[in-house]
Amino acid sequence: MRGVSLWFVATGSVFVTLGMVGGIAMAISGDHTLAPAHAHLNLVGWVTMALFGIYYHLVPVAGATALAKAHFAIAAAGVLAMVPGIILAVLGRGEALVAIGSILTLLSMLIFVFTVLRYRG
Repeated sequence: MRGVSLWFVATGSVFVTLGMVGGIAMAISGDHTLAPAHAHLNLVGWVTMALFGIYYHLVPVAGATALAKAHFAIAAAGVLAMVPGIILAVLGRGEALVAIGSILTLLSMLIFVFTVLRYRG
């Protein structure tokens, strides 16, 4: 695995590791207030990123494009904004960052839909 597919899988692996640490911390403390952030970090940060990486590995012509590289940047930025944004929102400190992260994540998915339809074989 190389290029953008590796970027997606490696980044997703970091995100899920952080999600696991957060989950363990919640379990130890008994405070599950940040469970929504934990869930999004694992689902969007790990599952979605890994699936993107697997797709680009299986369809290398799609992974070799500039759009795939932009897709990675937007997807990673979405997670990096969304998860801390959820934490801030849950703690009552505003929702602007989660809104930005959500929009970036949606844009990332739209890029993926476009890519899948364009390189359908």
